[in-house]
Amino acid sequence: MSTTICQVMGFLVSSLGVGGSIMATAMDTWSTQDLYDNPVTAVFQYQGLWRSCVRQSSGFTECRPYFTILGLPAMFQAVRALMIVGIVLGLLGLFVCIFALKCIRIGSMEDTAKANMTLTSGIMFIIAGLCAITGVSVFANMLVTNFWMSTTNMYQGMQNVQNRYTFGSALFVGWVAGGLALVGGIMMCLACKGLIPEESRYKAVSYNASGRNISYRTGPYKTGSGYEADPKTRKGVGYEEAPRSEDGRRPYPSKYDYV
Repeated sequence: MSTTICQVMGFLVSSLGVGGSIMATAMDTWSTQDLYDNPVTAVFQYQGLWRSCVRQSSGFTECRPYFTILGLPAMFQAVRALMIVGIVLGLLGLFVCIFALKCIRIGSMEDTAKANMTLTSGIMFIIAGLCAITGVSVFANMLVTNFWMSTTNMYQGMQNVQNRYTFGSALFVGWVAGGLALVGGIMMCLACKGLIPEESRYKAVSYNASGRNISYRTGPYKTGSGYEADPKTRKGVGYEEAPRSEDGRRPYPSKYDYV
């Protein structure tokens, strides 16, 4: 029962993480204009991974997509790639996890196959969470670097060089989503251990006794162990019975006579 609960909880948590990653990737508020020095402005700018937007004080908002790929910074394109890879792995993990749920029986699928599928989906969720966290962290590092560079230029008297941007809400959504996907993947990996059957986890080896059983005789007879050789078979291959005289004695000693 605990294995099923752990598996279902891991599936739900991972689903929230993958959904949050999709939401964060599609949001336009990865970076927002810093209004610390100018709280009252007629134009407010914010940017996402796919387009940049401008919102005016009248409420009108205009967004323009990035019409270039090669003109974007390399780190910016790396963030895009990480988020896309994380989403693809997360969706594949969800697809595999649906068939791996213990509460869903499909055909004659064995528990060993379900355990392998559960482990595979858990690894996919972990990688997807790491991709999301890494992508968001790289973008946040870019914002911090540009922010302090803009601040330095402002202190040097070049106030109109460029606007300063700070963290947007999409970054926090991405961090939380990556953490959820990572936790869900770990729960799926833990549930995999409980799905492995006991007979396949410990392969026992049976040993059979090679000797014969001890035989017992009832009555006043002597018990035999079953390992004693037959007296008739003690004679060698070249054994020949020496001739005996009328009184039962051999006329000459034989090499097989024992004292």
